[in-house]
Amino acid sequence: MKLTMKDFAAAATAGLLLAAAPVAAKDFRLGLITPPPHVWTKAAEAFGAELAEKSGGAHSVAVFPAQQLGNEAEMLQQLQTGALDMAFMTVAEVSNRVPDMGAFYAPYLAENIGHAAAILRSDTARGMLEVLPQEAGVVGVGYGSAGLRQIVSRGEINEVGDLSGLKIRITPFDANLDFYKAIGAAPTPMPLPAVYDALANGQVDAIDMDVELIDVLKYYEHADTILFSNHMMFPMVGLISARVYAGLSDEDKAMIAELMAKHVDSTLDTYTAKEPVWTENLMGVGKTTKTVGAEFFGDAIGQWEEIWTAKAPSLPALRETAAALK
Repeated sequence: MKLTMKDFAAAATAGLLLAAAPVAAKDFRLGLITPPPHVWTKAAEAFGAELAEKSGGAHSVAVFPAQQLGNEAEMLQQLQTGALDMAFMTVAEVSNRVPDMGAFYAPYLAENIGHAAAILRSDTARGMLEVLPQEAGVVGVGYGSAGLRQIVSRGEINEVGDLSGLKIRITPFDANLDFYKAIGAAPTPMPLPAVYDALANGQVDAIDMDVELIDVLKYYEHADTILFSNHMMFPMVGLISARVYAGLSDEDKAMIAELMAKHVDSTLDTYTAKEPVWTENLMGVGKTTKTVGAEFFGDAIGQWEEIWTAKAPSLPALRETAAALK
């Protein structure tokens, strides 16, 4: 059968309409770096279960923990292209693309885990998500947490000078690198699955970590000192690929964003309740434990502020919000 130009035009129009049509049903994939027992992973699974229920089975979510889909940088790239639908991801990785998000890592921005939750639920924090579709190709629906950061060391730590020159495992993002460089340490990026063995064999001298993983994954077993510093909050953000999001119906956009935000937010309550329990557990593992505050780090905090006030325009507003929420 011979096709006319009219036939070609009709086919092209149909193809465009099909491409623009909202996704009617979808089996979404959600990636994380955290292991299966982690609070984030459990929240992701709960989100998937509720989405399947509320959508009447039209949508489902397959959760891929423990870097099964790659590290966070790789997953963020997949989100940008639409190859990955969703992720629960550290704000740290997003801040590598959107430096303003580095404001969340201001040393001692949060006094404690409850204060950190209040900051992350503030209008100031939520407003910082608005640029993500344009600047990072993702839609941010809300924040979660991985508690506050502590330092676990193979050696004795009595003053900040004892950290000088130490290879300290960190999550690789600029705000964290700048903090540890200001201390005089040698920040050493390393993925979570490698941390236990690296501390055991001396590949690193210390680690920057939250109390949940220090306790649950027993990182303390090959350390001498646990420094309870609470020096930095470590937020998570629920992300949807902007390409995937654009293909959803308005009804599905609202439902998915609302449910994901709910379960991401639930991690704030989980950490507020459990962080004291994990901390108490660590007090009893037979290691030297010390509690320190901002004064321990000396002028390193001022150096960090000087760098990041220029990089993160939202930092003054975030600090003002944090002060008002105390």
